[in-house]
Amino acid sequence: MRFGVYVVVIVFLATLGQACNPKTTPTDTSNPPTQSPAETNPSSPAVSSSTETETPADGDWLIVRLPAEMEHLNPFTSQDAYSSSINSLIFDTLLDMDNRTLELIPKLATSWEISEDKLTYTFHMRQDARFTDGQPVTAHDVKFSFDTVMNPKVNAPHLRNYFQDIVSCEAVDDYTVKFVSNKPYFRHLLMLGGLEVIPRHIYSEGDFNNHPRNRNPIGSGPYIIESWTTGQQITLVRNENYWGEKPHILKRIYKIITNDEAAFQVLTRGEMDSMDIRPELWVKRTDSPSFTSRFNKFDYFSGGFSYIGWNMRRPMFQDKKVRQALTMLLDRYTIRDTVYYGLAEIVSGTAFIDDPEYDKSIQPWPFDPETAKRQLDEAGWKDSNNDGIRDKNGVPFQFELLLSNDRPEYEIMATVYQEELKRAGISMSIRQLEWATFLQSINEQKFDACVLGWTTPPYFDPYQLWHSSQTVPGGSNAVGFVNAEADRLMEEARTEFDRSKRIELYHRFHAILHEEQPYTFLFCRKSLMAVDKRFRNTIVYPRGMDSKEWWVPKSLQRYN
Repeated sequence: MRFGVYVVVIVFLATLGQACNPKTTPTDTSNPPTQSPAETNPSSPAVSSSTETETPADGDWLIVRLPAEMEHLNPFTSQDAYSSSINSLIFDTLLDMDNRTLELIPKLATSWEISEDKLTYTFHMRQDARFTDGQPVTAHDVKFSFDTVMNPKVNAPHLRNYFQDIVSCEAVDDYTVKFVSNKPYFRHLLMLGGLEVIPRHIYSEGDFNNHPRNRNPIGSGPYIIESWTTGQQITLVRNENYWGEKPHILKRIYKIITNDEAAFQVLTRGEMDSMDIRPELWVKRTDSPSFTSRFNKFDYFSGGFSYIGWNMRRPMFQDKKVRQALTMLLDRYTIRDTVYYGLAEIVSGTAFIDDPEYDKSIQPWPFDPETAKRQLDEAGWKDSNNDGIRDKNGVPFQFELLLSNDRPEYEIMATVYQEELKRAGISMSIRQLEWATFLQSINEQKFDACVLGWTTPPYFDPYQLWHSSQTVPGGSNAVGFVNAEADRLMEEARTEFDRSKRIELYHRFHAILHEEQPYTFLFCRKSLMAVDKRFRNTIVYPRGMDSKEWWVPKSLQRYN
């Protein structure tokens, strides 16, 4: 999945592409290298089912679950992890990220230079790369891709913020592209190198946001869309003309199954090869001899987090005392232990809990209904007409919580929360929507509160989620958080190349988020992966599992 951008999730992915962080000693990425790094040992255990005597073989299919169906597969306008993970197999980028070291390495670009003042980035591209229609990938496609993202008419504010200081992109020749910025940014190499390259001759015509290729994209990556049957499955086949090292798996099938129990049954019937399993099923159903004889199990902390987002444009959510009270009315500790079976940690901020940007001295707000009620009183929300619901200035404290319709743990949590809020004089209704409609409501800011999650990319920068400029429709700051000091800290951190100094800025930023509570931060939960034992090279890297590396011995291959 895109390695430099926050993408929204309802469950943390581990097999669709590159996943979120497991527990690991963080790699210092304050100064990314300009050449390929030497091979180093991974900072977390590399768990693999391959043996030294086996030789990687081409063949077989990988069938996995897609928990929700995306609206389209446009690499620039999609914001969810499901689209992003599939797009990463279809579209190539100038650079890639080494799974073990998290260093940037060549991909479409063979080499690059960064000016001494860190304002100019020049990439030299390989000349044998082709799009799947046979056309060459050139610097002109890179420039077109950049210009498309920067077009204000394109629904990509979540991407555009990362390139706002780039003042020019020039195709120096057919295979050299140069970017010039007016301000240094410690993530420029990551973001420029990680931009998906789309074919100019395909996407330059028509309305980009609603392009006819949004459901049948053309890229230069290792896989091609074979079919997309709405509500059933998406099928990718290997790009046999791929310019780079081809993956061993010939076909990847994504079964669209929104119900966890139904998906688990499909897995255990042998009709699926891998899936992320919810904690209840993991604890109660995966220790049987029949299951463990067929599947390898992997559990590791992912780098994402879940949250309840408060739309601060609504009158009841504009006071931080109220938002703090709402957090103190949710018993996250009991939910962690009973719903997640202890396979999650409560978080208090945006950074990954095992990265130094996360300030572990800041403890999550406690479950404290009595203090919450006092704070609601102090904020002027009292039951003035004795109807059991608090009100202020004639506005009753009632709101709607939006959920995606395929997360049973969110539904359980919301139901428990609803009762606690009722006891405190707050009326909350619950509405569940299918994924695409749910995301549309968030992007259009047509919600009171919502339960959602973000992945946490490397090279931590929370600007996309929290800067006031990102409160526009379609922006990632959908809750409308605006704080002058927070803006200043994020802006200053972007130009700071010393990671230790950035950490100081981000700890102060963490404290502001904790005080303001624009989100009720919920959990970083473990990714709980089951993978059919016929697959080899199923390694857990510092950013999760990379199924592009998997293969199956000829003698164990199931599909032709």
